[in-house]
Amino acid sequence: MSLYIKPTAMNERYCIIMAGGVGSRFWPLSKDNCPKQFLDILGTGKSFIRSTFERFRPLVPDRNFVVVTNAAYRELVRQHLPELDDSQVLCEPMRRNTAPCIAYATYHIQARCSQASIAVTPADHLVTNEQEFQRVIATGLDFVEQRSHEEALLTIGIRPSRPETGYGYIQVDPDKLGPSADGVVETAGFKEKPDLPTAQRFLEAGNYFWNSGIFIWSLKGIRQAFHRHLPEMERLFDQGTAHFGTPSEQSFVDSMFARCENISVDYGIMERSDRCYTIPAEFGWSDIGTWGSLFAHARHDDDGNAKTGNALLVDTRNSIVNIETGTTAIVQGLDHCLVAYRDHSLLVCRIDDEQEIKHWVERLGQ
Repeated sequence: MSLYIKPTAMNERYCIIMAGGVGSRFWPLSKDNCPKQFLDILGTGKSFIRSTFERFRPLVPDRNFVVVTNAAYRELVRQHLPELDDSQVLCEPMRRNTAPCIAYATYHIQARCSQASIAVTPADHLVTNEQEFQRVIATGLDFVEQRSHEEALLTIGIRPSRPETGYGYIQVDPDKLGPSADGVVETAGFKEKPDLPTAQRFLEAGNYFWNSGIFIWSLKGIRQAFHRHLPEMERLFDQGTAHFGTPSEQSFVDSMFARCENISVDYGIMERSDRCYTIPAEFGWSDIGTWGSLFAHARHDDDGNAKTGNALLVDTRNSIVNIETGTTAIVQGLDHCLVAYRDHSLLVCRIDDEQEIKHWVERLGQ
């Protein structure tokens, strides 16, 4: 499939890549000095952020990409995305969750194009069917462009394949799930990460979708949403309107960012808005947020193991073993376990306990 986009629309389409996280659930591969988005965890030859950029390139001109990251990762972004110039890499002075991140990028884009339509994506997702992904994103951009003066907030919903407890869910009225011209349906609500029985019920109901964390809206639409739902954050950014797009932009953001509420765009805007839409989609998506999700997409040997590196596995089954280049290991007698070694850091745990890794890393002080 080839996508035809009117040149005028193409010039006004932007992509915000959120790339400031640490990915501590992937410790010890993902660490402060080189987090997950800059790694080739899947062995594809490309980092997650590189793959994300290339996935959106048929839809957005290179000059219209904006990456929001931590100041410590500016050079890593430039190494992985050399097509971007310095003005396209926005540096948060601290982590304040996704709502301030998106507000920062929105005001930056507004200084360039007041008629922009914007796709927002994390830097570290896996997509196996990129052609279908691009069709869905193009559909979403068309939708918000037709409603550019409205608070029309669109998120991509993923049809669940299992009762997943690690994702939030988007609820849709089952009566609205019939065939539609553009695949866009109104949302009926957002659900937090469920327990297993609830996730099973969501799967069986057929009208709940994984929340991918990919958003699409017009610049005017998201500005209206900040005005309605996060007015104090809007007020803080409004004070610097004259600075955005100028050499003083960074100093202004550095001076005010700590006063922004630490809140996600999901909690701060999407769950408060009555003007949310979704496109139920299937394009081989995973956020690869945990070792378990990596295990699900990795190649397995005859014993069900996913191995990376020079390791001898003895009487070991259904396990992940990831050993850095230049290191050797012997792993014996494990079942459904995780063994990972990198940069003098070793993790051995049950795969079922992977949600605890983030807390263990905090206890280590790393």
